[in-house]
Amino acid sequence: MVHPNTDAATRGGTSRRTALILLGASLATVPLLNAPLASGAPAAAAGLDDPAKKEIAMQLVSSAENSSLDWKAQYKYIEDIGDGRGYTAGIIGFCSGTGDMLDLVQLYTNRKPGNVLAKYLPALRRVNGSDSHEGLDPNFPKDWGKAAQDTAFQQAQNDERDRVYFNPAVQQGKADGLRALGQFTYYDALVMHGDGDDPTSFPNIRKRALRTAKPPAQGGDEVTYLNAFLDARVWAMKQEEAHSDTSRVDTEQRVFLRQHNLDLNPPLDWKVYGDSYHIG
Repeated sequence: MVHPNTDAATRGGTSRRTALILLGASLATVPLLNAPLASGAPAAAAGLDDPAKKEIAMQLVSSAENSSLDWKAQYKYIEDIGDGRGYTAGIIGFCSGTGDMLDLVQLYTNRKPGNVLAKYLPALRRVNGSDSHEGLDPNFPKDWGKAAQDTAFQQAQNDERDRVYFNPAVQQGKADGLRALGQFTYYDALVMHGDGDDPTSFPNIRKRALRTAKPPAQGGDEVTYLNAFLDARVWAMKQEEAHSDTSRVDTEQRVFLRQHNLDLNPPLDWKVYGDSYHIG
């Protein structure tokens, strides 16, 4: 999972993203010229899985994680940020101590046997659940950088990001009747806190919010519910020193919420850790 921001100078770089394909239904017949127009109901706003919205989501996360909007510069990023999760690396902060890095390297190896990281699979299994580097040092960071030049590894990072974090967040957000901003608040929380069963995990942050507000799918007001969710998110962040800076909520997500920009439409202006960002 992704972890708190560190010095921009220490972050490595390359990137991550896959475009989604929009499917349209074909008409069986050509309508008559004088046929009445279809219903005047407005088209539904794009969700976070719309390619343009997804690009925004990746830039927002990168501003908090990498002090940069260039999320595609993070494929090669790797360091131990001292949060007890071992190495943190790649576009979404895969960690050697939380299992998602192991899953990523296993996927890459399934697709490309004999790759430069395949030899570390036994060590990644051993260190899972700890902050240990045993069996990884001294060459794992260098080999990660080599792998990051391989488009197959970049695609594996994209796919694991979507499978573990992005797609579940968007799916739950849509089920709760949330638009793009709400779906993003879920995604950012899932990236940082994971989908576990501890009190600060994403599912329990959502449960905490549901104690005080209902999402639109349950008849609640969207802004009221998102404020409750962000309150619960801030509580969870403050339970861990490594996540205690809540500016990614306070001066990013709440800014958009106060503007009632529920569809996350640009232009977007925000700050994270005191740094200003803009998407036009």
